[in-house]
Amino acid sequence: MTGAGATRLAVVGNPGNRRVTMFQDAVRRAGIAEARVVPWLDVLCGRAEFGAGELVRLDSPGEDPEVERRLRDVEDATRVEGTAVWYERFIAAARTAGARAHASGARLLDDPDELAVLFDKRRCHAVLREAGVPVPFSPTSGTVTRVRGWDDVRELMTAHRLPRVFVKLAHGSSASGVLAVETAGGGRLQATTSVLRDPDGRLFNSLRVRRYTTESEIAAIVDALAPDGLHIERWLPKASQRGRSADLRVVVVGGRATHAVLRTSASPMTNLHLGGARGDLVEARAAITAAGASWDDALAICERAAACFPGFSRVGVDLLPATGWRRFAVGEVNAFGDLLPRLRGLDGSGAEQADTYDTQVATILCRIGSEQHVIA
Repeated sequence: MTGAGATRLAVVGNPGNRRVTMFQDAVRRAGIAEARVVPWLDVLCGRAEFGAGELVRLDSPGEDPEVERRLRDVEDATRVEGTAVWYERFIAAARTAGARAHASGARLLDDPDELAVLFDKRRCHAVLREAGVPVPFSPTSGTVTRVRGWDDVRELMTAHRLPRVFVKLAHGSSASGVLAVETAGGGRLQATTSVLRDPDGRLFNSLRVRRYTTESEIAAIVDALAPDGLHIERWLPKASQRGRSADLRVVVVGGRATHAVLRTSASPMTNLHLGGARGDLVEARAAITAAGASWDDALAICERAAACFPGFSRVGVDLLPATGWRRFAVGEVNAFGDLLPRLRGLDGSGAEQADTYDTQVATILCRIGSEQHVIA
């Protein structure tokens, strides 16, 4: 490889997926001839092929009905159940892609073993905690504590004095199956979630956040989710902006925090597809400074979280600012958390005029150039 024009890239993803398309656009802007797509369906069917010297990047397997059916054995992709089977098959497919790439003389940019940790909230939490990264307390951190249903959730909440918790699918994403559970006086309960339970007890993802206010309703949802594995975290009181709960998605590429977006919501879930909205990052940074904290320190926490996964080319870190904007914790680290359209890089990041995908391509080319220099 002697330059951008000689670099060959492949993306294991779904053709037409927005993430894949934006990465391909960034590749073209960088003057690289091609970033071909190796469909996840080809990996699952055993027909994926890679070329010698090719650099291979893993991307999300979502948004393809046939891929979803093969990974979860469901006909309706909006169903919540089935994430344990999905996880097992997806990680196996990622490892297959890695093995086939290696056998062909290609080079994988993302470590399937680290992907397995990133897509298990219990294991990911334990890795972060053991590395000294601030995270919300969790009685399910690691893989020891098994949550068999609602009775176990109530017992853990009581034993650890947790009046408010997030109950999450261990292998979920995009807030699928997440319940924000809170207790009040007189034993009253409330759960906020995007899960819709139909009259037959089946669970579906919806684009509307709703509240369940009876223990029987909440228990029925948790009991249905428990076979797929559950993770429980303390619900930390978050900072707010203009009366809306706020957190940050920070993209770390090549070990450096390069992009950040403030997300705000009237509900506990700030995901943009669930009614969350981009907030004012400049205003948030000013609030951090006014509170006597440091924006650079906040980004450093994200970089420390990303450093726990050195074999993955980029991650999206969910950073939770506590009430008052002085303290921060990492909620999650997302393997495919880089989809932030129309967002330019942070000042001082070196990516001020680039989006997240431009930055990833530039980092790949820089890495190749450094290696060539060492070889020479």
